[in-house]
Amino acid sequence: MAEVISVSALNQYVKTLLDANDILFDLALRGEIANFVQNARSGHCYFSLRDAAASVKAVMFRSDARRLGFRPEEGMKVVVRCRATLYERDGAFQVYVNEMFPDGIGAAQLAFEQLKAKLEQEGLFAAEHKKPLPAYPKCIGIVTSKTGAALQDIRNVISRRWPAAKLLLCPVSVQGFEAAQQVADAIGRLDRSGKVDEIIVARGGGSREDLWVFNAEVIARAAYRCKVPLISAIGHEIDFTILDFVADRRAPTPSAAAELAVPDRAELLRVLLQLEQRCQSTLQSRFAAALGRLERAGQQLSRDMTRRTLTAGQTKLEAYQKELEDAARSGIQKRTNQLRHAAALADSLSPYRVLGRGYAMVYDSKNRLCSADALSTGDRITLRGAAHTAECTVLSVEELNESTQKL
Repeated sequence: MAEVISVSALNQYVKTLLDANDILFDLALRGEIANFVQNARSGHCYFSLRDAAASVKAVMFRSDARRLGFRPEEGMKVVVRCRATLYERDGAFQVYVNEMFPDGIGAAQLAFEQLKAKLEQEGLFAAEHKKPLPAYPKCIGIVTSKTGAALQDIRNVISRRWPAAKLLLCPVSVQGFEAAQQVADAIGRLDRSGKVDEIIVARGGGSREDLWVFNAEVIARAAYRCKVPLISAIGHEIDFTILDFVADRRAPTPSAAAELAVPDRAELLRVLLQLEQRCQSTLQSRFAAALGRLERAGQQLSRDMTRRTLTAGQTKLEAYQKELEDAARSGIQKRTNQLRHAAALADSLSPYRVLGRGYAMVYDSKNRLCSADALSTGDRITLRGAAHTAECTVLSVEELNESTQKL
């Protein structure tokens, strides 16, 4: 009779046999994914690989799943690298998957072209949606692995070209099927933060499978929704991903992305020096031209000033002359009027006008004008009228009073 052993011993023995087989330790299997489940807590993936005749349970631990370049889906045909062994507790024969790839580059390329056509039809690649990059960014958001060479390349280039710009890193995994959602979330967080002027999504070079994560639709839509300009820098110059078509600018490498993101201060300094020289030359030329015009204007102004001074002097002189003539005429007129008035007054007081009214002037024998009060009887007098004189002898002299009647 055979030796009686426990179930645990049996499972352990079978597991030892399987683990000792070098062929089972490193297998390459082709199959179709079925019953795919990812544990939300542990991150481990559980599924089956099947073909037309059989199936085998499979496990892919979180550390390996993070390196996936695509998201496994139900019914997807894949090739995996794995080891076959026994899970002792359940006595379950299963494989532990280390790596997974789409079955054939043709299938992966077909999926790529189908998604590209879909997004292009929706307008995610349209040129009118491309935003211009800022000329002088103050803060640049970086979406990449914090341990990858891409981050260091970006830092080196920006510190050399435009050290005034700050970098805001949103670290993500850049491989594995979890990476797609991380990258999309990072783009959204940086965009909503309001702190960055532009975003660089970068990953260093790798195999086509390594870059496959950036063909994810969730990343493409996050980039399309992003309001700040976004630069994609995935892989090498010959590599293209869906993100490259959606991004506002595509750079062949992370270093090239950094060069696109910031200006070159050395080049700007050279341009500024050239502008300074051109400004100085232009100013000197304009100054010389202005000085020439000023000198000509000065000469012309001197001649014009002399002409204007003479003209003004002549005008003033003519004005003074007119004032003098007017004053002279006014004075002459005034004096003429005064003279006429005086002449009229003198004429009105002239004794000869009195003689014209029948009166006479009395002259004594010595031809002196005298009054009747000075006459005596017998005096010889001369009476002078308006037109004649008469020689007379005073016969008598009488004193006149109010009672005296004139004969």
